[in-house]
Amino acid sequence: MRDGESSTRAGDDVGQQVRDRKLEDYLEREALGRRMDQIKHKILILSGKGGVGKSTVAASLAISLALSGHRVGLLDVDIHGPSVPKLLNIEGRRISVRDETIIPIEFDKNLRVMSIGLLLQRDDDAVIWRGPMKMGAIKQFLKDVEWGELDYLIIDSPPGTGDEPLSVCQLIEKADGAVIVTTPQDIAVTDVRKAITFCWRLSLRVLGVVENMSGFVCPKCGEVTHIFKRGGGEKLAFEMGVPFLGRIPIDPQVVEASDSGKLYLHFLSQSETARAFAEVIRPVLAMVEPARHDEKT
Repeated sequence: MRDGESSTRAGDDVGQQVRDRKLEDYLEREALGRRMDQIKHKILILSGKGGVGKSTVAASLAISLALSGHRVGLLDVDIHGPSVPKLLNIEGRRISVRDETIIPIEFDKNLRVMSIGLLLQRDDDAVIWRGPMKMGAIKQFLKDVEWGELDYLIIDSPPGTGDEPLSVCQLIEKADGAVIVTTPQDIAVTDVRKAITFCWRLSLRVLGVVENMSGFVCPKCGEVTHIFKRGGGEKLAFEMGVPFLGRIPIDPQVVEASDSGKLYLHFLSQSETARAFAEVIRPVLAMVEPARHDEKT
């Protein structure tokens, strides 16, 4: 074979590979689009700081919506530290695959859940992946999971503004917005500012800021102690011109319920914390579904 013929054939092979890859990308985008078209609203839960209770807020929002009769999906895209399976006490359950489609865990008739934690064999297994692998996993969670027709998909992202939230925003494209979670102290608020800036740069609507762990009510005497100060989240929202959704107090019952996988929003529905979550959720629904909210008012 002549050198010219060999070069031509090599060029043809490369060209075919490029065309095949473009076709594959197109088919993936089409499949992802069809899946997302079945979901009315997509909401991200973000924070620039770890340990602020973001996953608890995400799970609480999903559960509250489900208890209200909405069809909800809860997607945990925290690849390295998935908390949702523990919060919902579904660690021992495993997802199934049918006809190359991933079947999420049905927590109840209105709530479906997917998390990398449901794929791990043991709780102490570490996921050591670089960015492209995480991007691929998140794409699969969105494209290949049989979410069905949902009213809401709540997406719990890891702390920071890295690969996971960026991948979600790029893949979904038409998310309704993000709820930003912080605690009141300055060290948390400083980092959470970056999450708001992240949303602005990606043209993602900021639905509002939640000030979590805002005050501790003594279960014996009722005295309120502001362990992490007070008002940091509200001040942040005011300074950055975004809605303030409300405060959620520190509640030992929430900690106990989360560790044991109990639905504290259901069993402790009359608690101050449960009422605080209800107050936080109400303006989010009003922003996401203004027409329905206007009809009710």
